[in-house]
Amino acid sequence: LGGVAQAFEIVTGPRDPRFPKDVEIAAVDVGEGKIYANEAAGLSEEEWRFVLAHEYLHAGLQHHARRQGRDPYLWNVACDFVINGWLHDLGIGKMPTKGLLYDEDLRNRSAEEIYDTLLENVRKNRKLPTFRGQGDILDAGWHKTGEPTSLDDFCRSALRAGLEYHTSRGRSTIPAGLIEEIRALAMPPIPWDVQLAKWFECRFHPVEKHRTYARPSRRQSSTPDIPRPSWVRPELPDHSRTYGVIIDTSGSMPASSIGMALGAVASYSVARDVPFVRVIFCDAAPTDIGFVTPEDIAGRVQVTGRSGTVLQPAVDLLEHAKDFPKNAPLLIITDGDIEPDLAVHRDHAFLIPCGNRLPFRTRAEVFYFKEKREEI
Repeated sequence: LGGVAQAFEIVTGPRDPRFPKDVEIAAVDVGEGKIYANEAAGLSEEEWRFVLAHEYLHAGLQHHARRQGRDPYLWNVACDFVINGWLHDLGIGKMPTKGLLYDEDLRNRSAEEIYDTLLENVRKNRKLPTFRGQGDILDAGWHKTGEPTSLDDFCRSALRAGLEYHTSRGRSTIPAGLIEEIRALAMPPIPWDVQLAKWFECRFHPVEKHRTYARPSRRQSSTPDIPRPSWVRPELPDHSRTYGVIIDTSGSMPASSIGMALGAVASYSVARDVPFVRVIFCDAAPTDIGFVTPEDIAGRVQVTGRSGTVLQPAVDLLEHAKDFPKNAPLLIITDGDIEPDLAVHRDHAFLIPCGNRLPFRTRAEVFYFKEKREEI
């Protein structure tokens, strides 16, 4: 953690005017590159060693950027349980008695799993203390999503270098979960559009062309007497390669997000030889516009309705439609502000803006897309 520590300034309080008044023990602001440590907390040197390692791990493991629409405080609490368990196993410093979150029953579980457990009793778990008092991660990344800063990149590289240094010299063992998260940081996430392209590729295999003499091609001038076959595509029913798109057109879904998502869907549909797509707009009630070509999705479709969001009627419409194939997958474009009991009984995926989150757990694939903004 020494490499991560080089990038941060420790601001001690409460005498420093820059020190936040609500920090009871410590907090980290990754965006500002500062660790806030309250000297009035009365901790020993070994306890401060534990607390600072705790804050450096928050920064190095990118907890501020991994929230993905979750409740900020409960996500902070979940990350605290994971970090404190690792520091206990590593024997770094001494656990302070105040503001500590540690539970043996939560060992070897990820922050995402612990967060889902905390959601089962939100009112009770919101009272759990942290080193700050009300969440010790102060980074602005809680409230906005953007490209990783250079300091984030530095923290990632510092943790990777520290792990290599530690293992190459045969030091004490490190918890497997911590090693897994540090190594995961070394692998950049796959862009959402690449993930979406793979989703299309798995469901719509390329149409193989074949040679046939039924439609001979032009004969070469050098050998006019030799007939040559031509390449043709197999004739397939129009609805054998199709899927359904359910578009959330509620007021909380920005038009720019809808346009960007539809543009990607249209381009991949053309690339995978999908002739028609069944499109349904849905806010308070579904609006079925039938089968349209991918080009119409990208340019000439007009979005209707901007009220509340209830997607279940749209899903039921497609699942019971007689003119829609029973094995055709569904792609649901939404901002995540939908009913928590949505039931889809066929192959499907969700496409939602980065920073948002579905109100339920799902086994379906979820693609988080970012809007590309032009800098002026």
